[in-house]
Order: sequence, then structure tokens, then C-alpha cells
Amino acid sequence: MIVLPGGGYAAHAAHEAEPIASWLGGLGISASVFRYPLHARHPEPLLALRAEIRRRHEQGAERIGLIGFSAGGHLAGHAALAPTADPHESVQFAVLGYAITSMETETYRPARIILLGEDASPDQRRETSLDKLVTAQSPPFFLWHTAEDIYVPPEHTYRLATALAAHDVPHTAHVFAHGPHSLGLAQGAGDATAWTTFAASWIAEQFDAPARSTTNSHR
Repeated sequence: MIVLPGGGYAAHAAHEAEPIASWLGGLGISASVFRYPLHARHPEPLLALRAEIRRRHEQGAERIGLIGFSAGGHLAGHAALAPTADPHESVQFAVLGYAITSMETETYRPARIILLGEDASPDQRRETSLDKLVTAQSPPFFLWHTAEDIYVPPEHTYRLATALAAHDVPHTAHVFAHGPHSLGLAQGAGDATAWTTFAASWIAEQFDAPARSTTNSHR
């Protein structure tokens, strides 16, 4: 799995990087952190991540999952959902924690300005909104958020979950009642701590599941 820390496309949050990879390693999953370009305009972060996915496939990885948080969750979802002609750039599933999923809302505006600029057109904002990219061929998603998140409100997860459901894409979504933004592993954060237990079971299912008949690389 490839770990994508958050940070609003302006930084890489340390607690969403190696600690996540270590947690996955404890589950017996090979994982490493990918530090995508910061303060970079679209599509630079997406192209960089796709090059990393392609490299992993060429090294022999048969199934690749992405796990991202906040802005890293946006990038993970973008790579999982945006069309690509190269099957070596496809991923089999994605885990998103309190992710920015829409560039059409006013939250989280600072990340949108970094990625798209102040004068982004409605088309640019739509084309980088994950809920607008979902098709029936999209890979499975695990989504989690907290209802108290004021920086990236849970509306972002609801938007993506609704789009996944509308296209019959396998997914699970958990919105915990309490907890701020940027929880990472959420240790000691009440009910939200359970996300790692739920995700561990779900990720194991993805590695055991047969490949879907179509992927985003065939669109």
C-alpha cells in the first residue's frame, strides 16, 4: 500500500506518514510513504503519484491500494478514480480518512487554491472533485470521517459515498460522532479509534478478493 499523508497540499503531516505505514506493516502489509509534490498545481501531484504506482507495478506488485488523509486522501481518490489509459497506473482499492473530496465546496479552500489557483474555472473544480469522477468501474473505497471536523466537514465523505452508492461501487463509510480533523491513527480519540480495526478487516478482504472485471484503466 502507498501512504499519502495530509497537510493541505502545503505540507506532509508526520503523524499520517510513517506511523500509518508501521501500522499496516504490523498487519503484514507492505507499505511505504509517498511524499507527493507540495505547493504544486494540478496535475503535478497526480502525475507524480501515478508514476509511483506504475513503478510499483513494474516491480511486480499485483495489487496496490492507496491510503490517504485529508489532502492526501483527495490525491489518493483522484488517482483511483480519474481515467487512465495505462493499466499499470491503476489501483485496486483506496482508503480515505477525512478526505477532501470536492473542489466545488468552499472547504477546504486553502488546498483548492494551492492545487487549482484562485481563478479555477467551474470545469476545473468539477474535474478534480472525486464525486464527479465515480463510474461503475471505480475500485472499492473505505471512507471514514468525524462529524465534528470543522476543517474538512463530513459533507465531503457523504458526497463521495453517495456517488459510489449511485454507481453500485463497493464501499464502506464510517462517520464517528466525535473528534477533530487530522486524527491519524486516532489513538485515544474515543469511538474514532475503531477506524483502524474496521479498516484492517476491510483491507484484508481487498487483498483476498478476486480482481474486478473492469478497472479505471479501461475507461
